[in-house]
Formats: sequence, C-alpha cells, structure tokens
Amino acid sequence: MSIAKKLVGQTAAYGLSSIVGRALNYLLVPIYTAVLLTEEFGVMSYLYAGVGFFNILYTYGMETAFFRFANKPGSDRDKLYNQVLSLIICSSLLFTTVLILASGAIARYIGFPEQQEYVVWLAVILAVDAIVAIPFARLRLQNKAVKFASVKLANILLTVGANMFFLVLCRAIYNGDYLQELRPLVAYIYIPDFGIGYIFLINLVANALIIPMLWREFASFRLELNLELLRPMLVYAYPLLFMGLAGAVNELLDRILLQEWLPEGFYPGKSNFDAIGIYSACYKLAIFMTLAIQAFRYAAEPFFFSQAEEKDSPQTFAFIMKWFVIVCAFIFLFISANLEDFALFLRGADYREGIMVVPVLLLANLFLGVYYNLSVWFKLTDKTKFGTYISFGGATITIIFNLLLIPVLGYMGSAIATLVCYFSMALVSYLLGNRHYPIPYPVKTILGYILLAAGLVWLALGVEIANFWLRHLYHLALCAAFVVVVVVRERPRFVKF
Repeated sequence: MSIAKKLVGQTAAYGLSSIVGRALNYLLVPIYTAVLLTEEFGVMSYLYAGVGFFNILYTYGMETAFFRFANKPGSDRDKLYNQVLSLIICSSLLFTTVLILASGAIARYIGFPEQQEYVVWLAVILAVDAIVAIPFARLRLQNKAVKFASVKLANILLTVGANMFFLVLCRAIYNGDYLQELRPLVAYIYIPDFGIGYIFLINLVANALIIPMLWREFASFRLELNLELLRPMLVYAYPLLFMGLAGAVNELLDRILLQEWLPEGFYPGKSNFDAIGIYSACYKLAIFMTLAIQAFRYAAEPFFFSQAEEKDSPQTFAFIMKWFVIVCAFIFLFISANLEDFALFLRGADYREGIMVVPVLLLANLFLGVYYNLSVWFKLTDKTKFGTYISFGGATITIIFNLLLIPVLGYMGSAIATLVCYFSMALVSYLLGNRHYPIPYPVKTILGYILLAAGLVWLALGVEIANFWLRHLYHLALCAAFVVVVVVRERPRFVKF
C-alpha cells in the first residue's frame, strides 16, 4: 500500500506540474492574440515548430536511455549521469554553434533577414533545454518529484509573469492607457517595436534560470566522456530519436508546411505567416482536449501496467476506453457547440477567421487519445516496435495529406490532415492489437458516442439562431441531450461493473 501511495503521489506531482504548466501557458494566448499581429504570431509559431524538431535532435533519446541504463542492476548512476550530461553538453554546444554561425542564412530563408538575433536566441534556448533535461531526469530517477515539479512551475510562472509585465503592463503604460506618471520610467525598459523579440528573450532568460535552480545537480557533476561506455546507450537511443521526430511531424510540421505549400494570396490580403498565425492560435483552443488526454495518460499508464497480470484486465481496459471516449466526446461537443464563447480567448478579431478548424482539431485529438489508450497492447507485450511503425505511418499520412489539401483548403487542409493521421493511427493500432493482445472494446458503442457527438456538433453549427440567449440555450440543450443518452444507456452497466 505504501508503494502504491508513493506511486500515486509522484504521478500527481509530475502530472500536475505538466498539466498546470500547460494551463498557465494557455493564459498567454489571450495576451499574444491581443497584442501581436497575426503575421507576428505566425512567425513565432513557425519558429517554435522548428524548435520542437530541434529539441528532439538535441537530446537524441539520451534522456530515456539514461533512465533505462541507470535502472539496470549494478549500474553506477553517478558515472552514467556524468557521462550522459557530458555528452549532451558537448553536442548541444556544437549544434548551437553551428546554428549561430548559420543564423544569417536561416533568417534570410524564412524571410526575416533583419531578425537574425531570433535564430541566435532560439539556438541558445535549445542548448539550455537539452542540458537541463538530464538533471531533470536524475530528479525523477531519485524520486524527487516535489523539486522536479517546483522548478518546472517556477519556470512557467516566471515566463507567464514576464510576458504579462512587458506585453500588457509596460505596453499599456507606454501607450498612456493608465499610470501615465510611470511612462518615463517604462520608456527605459520597453521598446514598442520589439514585438515577439520579448517572447524569445523571456523564454531564454527563464530557461537559463533553471540552471541555478538545479545547482545541486550541477554541483555534483563532473565532466567525463567515454564513448565506449556510451555506445550501448546510443544504440538504445537512436530509435527513440526517430520515434520522436515522427511524433513531431504529426504535431508540428503543418505550421512549417503552410509556409511552404500555401499558395501566395490564397487568403486575400494576408501572407502565409498570417495564415500560420491564425491556424496556430485556433489550434490552441484544442488545449482542453489535450489537457484531458494528458491527465488521463499520467493516471492511466501506471494503472495499466499494474493491472496487466489481473485475470479480468482486458475487460477493465475496455471499460476504461469506453468512458474515456464518452468524456472526450462530451468535451468535443461542448467546446464545438459553444465555439463563439471559446473564440473570445482569441482577443484579436483577425484570429477568429479560422475558428472552424477547432471542431476538426478537437475530433483529431480525441482519436489521438484513443490511440494512446489502444497503445496498451504493444506496451504490455514489449512489442514497442509497432509503436514506431505506427508513428512513421502517421507522419507519412501527415505529409501526404498536407501536400494534397493545403493548396486547396488552406489551413483547414492541415486540420483535416491531422484528423486523418490520428484516426488512421488509432485504427491500425486497434487492428494490430486484436491480433496480438485482444481486448473486448465495445467498438459499436464507442463509435456510436463519437458519431452522436459529431451529429450534435453539426446541429449546433448548422442551425442559425439570431437571438443570443435562445442560441446558447439551444447549444446547451444539445450538450444536455448527450448527457441524457449516456445516463440512460450506461447507468445500469456502470452500477453492475
């Protein structure tokens, strides 16, 4: 029981730090969409999409490899820590040096030759992120969940606070909205035309401050580099690198492809970066589904492994899947039906032009959650190679469908490509799982709830009601109808289970 309580406590600490962190970061969406032009938001999203890929290249699976080898019987954890961190420091400095030397060419390639400093700052951020990843891994290895969560949340609070200070408070004072007596002082620290430069600099400073927060982990570090000792770890890690890149393709590549494949003038009066900005801001509204899925993963994955040897575990997994889909289908319905209210999070009216991608992205993320549920079969049977194959298949679908649909449908094409990708991954995982680790999922019931939610969304968006209150009452009635159907159908089964 004490071990179970410890596991639950650590899961809560790690999970809450990530979930609360994402929720706090979401507070930046109204700020950014209020103060940034769609083109600026697009440039930021485009660059951070690239950062997502480079983050994977910078760590190249060594964080997970450190976990794996440090848990082997007889391993010298301190020596492994020194070796892995030494390797990451050396490679990060090398990669960042190359990026800095090429920063001018990169800035010209993306169309912003005068913002070469953005590339330099992001290159430094990448190095810092990769280097601190190993001390964070050590904290998890040592079961120091509280310190892990505290440092993560401190970094996020600092980032959110600094953004609010510069982009909201200083901007308002400088523009004379209030506290005009402070304007001369603010003028020394606030540059109105600096724009997204503040976001990158704040990110850089906040991440750099993680290093002193982890000073104990760095104080015990000794530079040691033995490639022979590291060779088995590198062999173990390189498949994880490719899996990570495939996952990044599914999650991030559409921002980059919109810049490359969207025909100029597709959206009259708007550049491709404007389109990326609109799409990326609307994508943020899928955060509610993402948070639900992430919370589920932190709670469910340890549970799945603990229940693997139980006689009735397949029935338990099927039960969990059904209720997971019910909850996510309701989130999909509620947000989509009340889209005009959730759109208010996007403070700039220009961002709301792409709001209709949100239901598609919500449904896509629902299927991603289904895939995470289904993945239990290859995790419990140690056939994780199938996870690699499915991820690469999803990446291929993402690229092909973006190529086909972006020139025709714009950013809606990217949203549809995401939906097709995640649906296909879930379908393939289900079919393979039936062969290798059969679980009696109530497929007809699950599909029925998804189709019911989709049908109610269609009724919500397809029926126009001019009166504000009647419209909202109608949308809430549709959501209530879904709940009623669930209660009528599932209450006897739930009580029986």
